Amino acid sequence: MAAAAAAILELDPSHERAGRVIDNIVRLERRIFPKHESLVRSIHDELKRRNSGLIYMASTVAGGDGDEVVGYAMYTCPTSLCASITKLAVKESCRRQGHGEALLAAAVERCRRRRVQRVSLHVDPARTAAVALYRKAGFQVDATVMGYYATQRDAYRMFMDLQ
Repeated sequence: MAAAAAAILELDPSHERAGRVIDNIVRLERRIFPKHESLVRSIHDELKRRNSGLIYMASTVAGGDGDEVVGYAMYTCPTSLCASITKLAVKESCRRQGHGEALLAAAVERCRRRRVQRVSLHVDPARTAAVALYRKAGFQVDATVMGYYATQRDAYRMFMDLQ
């Protein structure tokens, strides 16, 4: 990939570029997550919710014809007490470059601005890089949720208190 500049942006579904960004995110979803874990079918419904947000990292490749989505995070703040990070993903070829850490920090900051007291998420314990990222950011394992993703496929429920 050519030299690129990256920026974290909040998706505005009414913006003219939103459709293209969502298409990029859907393609990444399909590549990264198993079908039953993907937001592909529900992403439009999720974006319509007032308490949900989606941020993404776009890399404008030199000589390219537009922005390339290299990662994204979706979060929801259903109450003033807690929020959930429902999705965090980075394009495979762009991993281990700090993009996931930057997206996670930006999602947590947006929850903090809403004066949320706790942010939680679920992660497959087998995704060791993701678990390490969350721990580094200050998340702690609260519980193991048996069969969360599928039979014989559990999840850590992790949280971070914002005070």
